[in-house]
Amino acid sequence: MAFWDTVRLAFGTFRSNPLRSFLTLLGIVIGVTTVVAMMSLIEGLKNQVNNQLSDLGANCFQVQRLPFGQGELSAAQLARRPRFTYADLDAIRLQPSIEVAAAEDSKGGQKASTSERETRANVNVWAGTPGYFQTNAISIATGRPFTDTETVDGRRVAVIGADLADTLYPGMDPLGREFRILGRTFQVVGTLKRRGGFMGGGSQDNQAMIPLTTYAGIFGVRDLRISIQARSAEVLLRAQDEVTLLMRRRHGLKPDQADDFFIFSNASTTETFNNMSTAISAASFGVCLLSLLVGGIGILNIMLVAVTERTREIGIRKALGAKRYRILAQFALEAVVLSLVGGALGVGLGVGLSLLARWMIKLPTEVPLWSVAVSLGMSCGVGLLFGIYPAARAAKLDPVDAMRSE
Repeated sequence: MAFWDTVRLAFGTFRSNPLRSFLTLLGIVIGVTTVVAMMSLIEGLKNQVNNQLSDLGANCFQVQRLPFGQGELSAAQLARRPRFTYADLDAIRLQPSIEVAAAEDSKGGQKASTSERETRANVNVWAGTPGYFQTNAISIATGRPFTDTETVDGRRVAVIGADLADTLYPGMDPLGREFRILGRTFQVVGTLKRRGGFMGGGSQDNQAMIPLTTYAGIFGVRDLRISIQARSAEVLLRAQDEVTLLMRRRHGLKPDQADDFFIFSNASTTETFNNMSTAISAASFGVCLLSLLVGGIGILNIMLVAVTERTREIGIRKALGAKRYRILAQFALEAVVLSLVGGALGVGLGVGLSLLARWMIKLPTEVPLWSVAVSLGMSCGVGLLFGIYPAARAAKLDPVDAMRSE
């Protein structure tokens, strides 16, 4: 019964001056909101990355000239790296652990049009050689991929994404129909399964895939990348080693020189994302700790004020036989309850922001339960840490002096 009486008194303190109490708890609210919102974004992105990394294909990896991000290299150093060639592709295909290898390139910001409709300049054009669909685990919804013959002959055929099909051919079957990119006419031979966005970015369905030879005649080959499928999962690492040794030999690198190319796979992409999310999480918790510190100082202040305002009440209770530990527990619990109220408000705002981001800008947010538990636990800890001094001060009051207080 005493516990619930103390909780009731704590909420009474909050209700007696709600504006002061809310401003006191604002730091805790901001800190908890930051943690819950950022963790929901990271958790959602992590789940999406894990679900969509299969885009690279089973037992697959890719070798390219540039890494993700600049890293420790300058722009001039990256620009001097040799570009991959068709001869490199042919040499990679001869390695014993390689099942399939395909070259690819891409160009964004293109317009596609028919005689009746035109897209904005946001269509991504992807191109590849035979094997491109296999090494990238690209699934066809209707129709077929372009064939080896069409690739060799440089025919103007395309497999288009679901969004592009909806824009150019609403309510119609796009197979066999024609559209134009940069004045060149392409025939639709297939459509891709809908894939949605990736890592909160743009749609993966607003694209057209064409043979690399056709692409080269229109855009030129800017920066060839080679996607590779190993013969099995058991030889995947061996296949990566074979490609690494081959490319170092072809590029004339000495044993003490670093690779002038970059190999990535599902594992390396996951590692890169995890490193990024760890940094973001650390920054979020840093903001949270600063906000909780501010909120804790506010808790300390409001509880000292509460002790001063209720000095006479404390004196009467002690005169009637209340033990010091009961007074200590009462005020400490009040501080914890007030802090917990701030934590609960922060959790509510964080969840609300997460849902709003998912609805308005299609971010793949998912609120992890552990972030809610950690946030509420930290709130209680702050309340206890900063509330213990005012509680101890109240417990030490002399009952005679306290009852004389006005």
